[in-house]
Amino acid sequence: MDKKTHWETVYKTKTPNQISWTQYVPQPSLNFIESLRLEKNAKIIDVGGGDSKLVDHLLHYGFENVSVLDISAKALERAKERLGEKAEKVTWIVGDITEFEPTEMYDLWHDRATFHFLTEAEDIEKYRNMVQNHVGGYLIIGTFSENGPQKCSGLEISQYTEEKLSAVIGEAFQKINCLTIDHKTPFDTFQNFLFCSFRKR
Repeated sequence: MDKKTHWETVYKTKTPNQISWTQYVPQPSLNFIESLRLEKNAKIIDVGGGDSKLVDHLLHYGFENVSVLDISAKALERAKERLGEKAEKVTWIVGDITEFEPTEMYDLWHDRATFHFLTEAEDIEKYRNMVQNHVGGYLIIGTFSENGPQKCSGLEISQYTEEKLSAVIGEAFQKINCLTIDHKTPFDTFQNFLFCSFRKR
């Protein structure tokens, strides 16, 4: 099964309560974003956003230029249905991050739990080049930590430490802050995440 089919199947057959990454309030991401004190017209992209509620909160806070990218059209449909008319304020992009070709510079690139699915050196290098060339402000990445799961949704992932993630992102970005967080899943289990914020040099 290819990646797109895998994720379309997940979002067609499972409810938010049946997937481990569901957050009813994406508080770690919101805390990081709030600390950056961005202008309301900042260009923000949520990479691998799926049907995450981060976009709901960004709109609520008055951000006017939000994009959500996901490989699953079904995931984005679910988010649009939930948002109703507010969905028209968002740019929705169906695509695989390894094939994404941004056409603009972003003030904030947010990625919770997409980057760690990249396990091939070539894909990781593509991602690094993408953020170096298309992020003019800040980068927030959340991945499984070295104490987190080794698989997600049946797929292999890459675990990261603060040092490893900083090295992979490269010298084009300066690390601002990193912390580890236990994410409580809908099944009352815990997954240890590493969240880091970076500023473009």
